Amino acid sequence: MENIKAKKKYGQNFLKDTTVLDKIIQSMPNNNNYLVEIGPGLGDLTKNLVKYKEMTAYEVDTDLISILESKFAIEIEENRLKLIHTDVLEAWDKQETLHNGKYDLIANLPYYIATNIILRAFEDDNCESIIVMIQKEVALKFSAKPKDKEFSSLGVIADLVSIESRILFDVPPESFDPRPKVMSSILYIRKDMNKSIDRDFNKFLKACFVQPRKKLSKNLSSIISKDLVSKYYEELDLSDNIRPHEVSSSLYSQLYTKVKDGRN
Repeated sequence: MENIKAKKKYGQNFLKDTTVLDKIIQSMPNNNNYLVEIGPGLGDLTKNLVKYKEMTAYEVDTDLISILESKFAIEIEENRLKLIHTDVLEAWDKQETLHNGKYDLIANLPYYIATNIILRAFEDDNCESIIVMIQKEVALKFSAKPKDKEFSSLGVIADLVSIESRILFDVPPESFDPRPKVMSSILYIRKDMNKSIDRDFNKFLKACFVQPRKKLSKNLSSIISKDLVSKYYEELDLSDNIRPHEVSSSLYSQLYTKVKDGRN
């Protein structure tokens, strides 16, 4: 390994297990989409990806950028790899998409920004598939289905914007250097390109799940009156005892429409 230490402030854990790298490559969708990688690190995955497709990699760490520039000098020269030195969330704020054309996103994400990045990828109209390595606990939330105890606002959003969302496989701590304290998972999400979600819906869902074990009606009464809660429950034939994780994604969608229209 290059003589570079993982930086705590960037949540870096370098994947060193080549069998895991191979499995990630094998799970890539077989299509003509462009590739975008977030956080290439030391370029171990990038090295395999760039053999198959032209790609862009976003890296925030200045020390890693110089390593990547020398390691991939030929690929950069031949325009097969575009290396962008920036914070990817800032890039999204400036340009709304990470590539001007349909692309698949691949990333070994630092735990502290993983959820934000996946939610931004949902909003990016050009991003079709998302293959990310994240903390298992977060992957379970994105791939959970109604009635699963892990089903939360993240599961609702993933369910509504995707054709498929599932965990491909787990990656143990010893596959990394340094070793994280938790199990990681590879999450695969294929978006339905005809669907999108507005940001107010995210806020609405946060309110619905603010106390996940309480009744949904209790959570809802923090944003709308109890009379409206009763009215919408009756119209949607919802039981008063229902908990947030027991409600289907489409019902959340209908409930949100009523709340939005009822407030205007």
